[in-house]
Amino acid sequence: MARERGGKEAPAPSAGGGVARRPDDLFRAVPLLRDPGASESLTTVLVAFGANVLIAVAKSVAAAVTGSASLVAEAAHSWADAGNEIFLLIANRRSRRPPDAAHPLGHGREAYVWSLFAALGLFVAGAAVSVTHGIQELVHPEPASHFAVGYVVLAVSFVLEGISFLQSVRQAKPEAESAQRDLIEHVLATSDPTLRAVFAEDSAALIGLVIAAAGLAAHQVTGSVVPDAAGSILVGVLLAVIAIVLINRNRRFLVGQEADPRVRKAAIEALLDMPEVARVTYLRLEVVGPRMIFVIGDVDLTGDDTESRVAIRLRALEAKISASPAVVGAVLSLSAPDEPTIMA
Repeated sequence: MARERGGKEAPAPSAGGGVARRPDDLFRAVPLLRDPGASESLTTVLVAFGANVLIAVAKSVAAAVTGSASLVAEAAHSWADAGNEIFLLIANRRSRRPPDAAHPLGHGREAYVWSLFAALGLFVAGAAVSVTHGIQELVHPEPASHFAVGYVVLAVSFVLEGISFLQSVRQAKPEAESAQRDLIEHVLATSDPTLRAVFAEDSAALIGLVIAAAGLAAHQVTGSVVPDAAGSILVGVLLAVIAIVLINRNRRFLVGQEADPRVRKAAIEALLDMPEVARVTYLRLEVVGPRMIFVIGDVDLTGDDTESRVAIRLRALEAKISASPAVVGAVLSLSAPDEPTIMA
């Protein structure tokens, strides 16, 4: 089925009007668009899911045995994370479906929809439950016991969360280096919502475990439930902040966001390196999915061809740009003679 102009299924016309061979990837050197592959993101989510299920079960048992408010908050946190990984698995799968007649730009933005659901789940099932339980513990205090069980579970949980966190770092670090960003900046800015969600949730989990351990220890030393309840509330506040950040990032990508300036600069340079392009006077690179963009631009072609010949060359150029796995489509128009050239 033919797609709209510049779509993946549109064959590139050759100079004689025939169909040319598939051109090389024009954007292969553009940072932030080099896809590590579906397996990398899938591995990151699966590792996080397995770790969170094990941790959630262990924390739930420890919370029941000890009666610690902080452990109850941590159990709610881990169950929320485990449920969220299911949303992220759906996001990873559905966003990679190929374009069709009803969705000519593909289904990439579904990744942000399902990741938004995951962030909302973190807010409701994690933050709200933790804060509510902490307040209830302050109003109706119940002393904890069997503290050793709680410490052991928290220590094991820290190891498992650390493994999941290191997997997300392993995926994010090479991407951040190629884009000349620090790790945190890249995670916040990346168009891959599953990577951002796992990294943020694991970071919050590690911090939450430290808070829970401190609250549990203070409860044991003082005999007061206040530090333990305060730990539960702090964990909830931490989760709320992380959830709000994730919700906002997914919202921005859903409503339409221009690609990173470094991607834009590299794309302009790639276009100007093409022998058939004399000038680029307008370029919009809209993010339509994880490491996926839609290209709209105005270019001045070399030479002085007839109108029909220029149309053929434009279509060929669109197909050449769309050959990149990172580009879901391209629409180009001719630049007006008086339009200024944009600089890379």
